[in-house]
Amino acid sequence: MDVLDYNPPSTVLSPLRSCLVLVDLQESLMPFIHNHEEVVKEALRLTQIAHTLDIPTIGTEQNAARLGPNVAALKALCSTTLDKEHFNACALEQLPQAIPTGRSQIVLAGCEAHVCLMQTGLGLLHQGYDVFVVAEACGSRRAQDKERGLRRLEQAGAVLISPEMAGFEWLKSFKNPRFRDVLALIKPL
Repeated sequence: MDVLDYNPPSTVLSPLRSCLVLVDLQESLMPFIHNHEEVVKEALRLTQIAHTLDIPTIGTEQNAARLGPNVAALKALCSTTLDKEHFNACALEQLPQAIPTGRSQIVLAGCEAHVCLMQTGLGLLHQGYDVFVVAEACGSRRAQDKERGLRRLEQAGAVLISPEMAGFEWLKSFKNPRFRDVLALIKPL
């Protein structure tokens, strides 16, 4: 069996079943997010890994007309960006309709971890998606709010992961032809 044909169980990320969703990483909001430089750095690393491995990436922007766009480097790597008015991007089926067919695993990153990200994650879980939240690439204005939002998502059934965990699970093996490209994104820690 070819290493890339292996289809792991739903508890392990699969490049064939995954979709990355970046929630409201808007340029104007980032200076107010606790540890925002690290959040953006990790979100960018995660998004570059996903892009390298052809994982579809969807961005959301809360009230973009008033709050502005997502961080430009992140937005450039998104295949779609949704302008939303509800905190939960699943409201009115907006996000579920944008997720490509067959993508049952949603990898989430973004802001604020206790509001839009959490409500979107809960909405996706309610719709039957497997939700994986990249903790380092999430933020809130206050650290304790981020912690509570992530804890609530985990208690509801989401799995907390890191960008490195996502990358290696998507790769599956060092025999993946894009292994060195992804490793170059993981190594610079």
